[in-house]
This record gives sequence, structure tokens and C-alpha cells, in this order.
Amino acid sequence: MSHTKRIIVAGGGRVGLRTARELADRGHQVVLIEKEPDRSDRAADERIGVVIEGDATSPSILEQADPERADAIAALTDEAGTNLAICLTATDIAPNIRTLARTDPGTEDAYEDITDATILPPELSASAAADVLSGDEVRTVVGDHHDLEILEVEVTPGAPVAGRTLADISLPTGCLVISGQNRCCVARGDTELEAGERYIVGVESDVVDEVLSLFRG
Repeated sequence: MSHTKRIIVAGGGRVGLRTARELADRGHQVVLIEKEPDRSDRAADERIGVVIEGDATSPSILEQADPERADAIAALTDEAGTNLAICLTATDIAPNIRTLARTDPGTEDAYEDITDATILPPELSASAAADVLSGDEVRTVVGDHHDLEILEVEVTPGAPVAGRTLADISLPTGCLVISGQNRCCVARGDTELEAGERYIVGVESDVVDEVLSLFRG
């Protein structure tokens, strides 16, 4: 399991707030920065973490979030240029911080040497952003507000399912392993779940935690 991380979310709109909620639900420490008073008040009311009211492109505001102690920052405002400025300011203060920027279609290449990861509005979900920021062995393919989540999961060494075939294990009702090793074929009873390999798994929301425990220990 991944350890608790300290993550800064810049932008308290729909995407930023949902990402902050997702991170907090996963047990991470969240610092949210939002310049609009009504949005920052709404975030504070939810008690998802520390909320700072101000412009995250301003070094004096960003320093209040103490990026040198943070593992990652997500710039999720509605303006791609603003997100780039936030990431540049953050890395100027804390060179080793991991950065994620929300971009516009066709601008991803411009961010390649500046940010660690980018995400486009059509692909953007709170779960996907949280996956990138957390650095977990799980990537959400479909999720966030669906009853069914499609996950890409890496089997960790020592996990209950590692080295066993699907026929030999009892997965909970509401879980289906879709792909075999490296997603090259459909999973069957004789599919062996190998440590270090990634699999596509369909999971009903109420058994997600149980399934992740089986795959990750």
C-alpha cells in the first residue's frame, strides 16, 4: 500500500474540489488553494484539508502551502496558462515536487519538459488525477461517479493473488478480471496473476477495497 502523501491542489472548482475529496478519501493530506472566496469557503466547509484563499501563481501564496514538504501539486484551474505558471512557481520553490497540470487539447507537448504529467479535460476525472498524484499501483480507467469501476491494477509481490490462477482464488462477487498479463488477452480460469504485472479489473464500487487488498496485500 502507498504511504500517506501531502498533496497541494491549486484550483477549487469542480475538478479541483473533486480531486481534493478523492485524495482525502484515500487518506492523503490535502492543501487546497483557491482565489475565489465562495469556492474557498465551500472547500473549507467540507473539511477535506487545509484551505488557502489566494492566487496560486503568487509565490507568497504558494509558499503558505509549504511545497517543500509536499509530494505533489496539481494545477487544476480552468486556464491552461495559469496551470503552467503554478507548476513553474512550485518547482522554483521546491525542485523535487511532482507536478500535474490540466491542459488544453493540442498543448500537451509544450508541457512535456515542464511538468511531470498532464491531463486533458475530456480525460479528466478526480480518480484519474488522484491516481497520478498518489503514484499508486492502480490506475482508474472508468470510475469517479459510476457504480462500476474499471481499474488497471498491478499485482504486488506477496499479495494474496500473486502466483495463483483465477480458478484457484475466490474473488468477491462484483469483481471480474478482464485482461490477462500485459492486457494481451482475455483472462480465463487458467490465467495466472503474476507479481509485477498489470491487469484490467471490473469492480463494483462496494467491493473495491476488498479487491485491492487481494491484489496489493
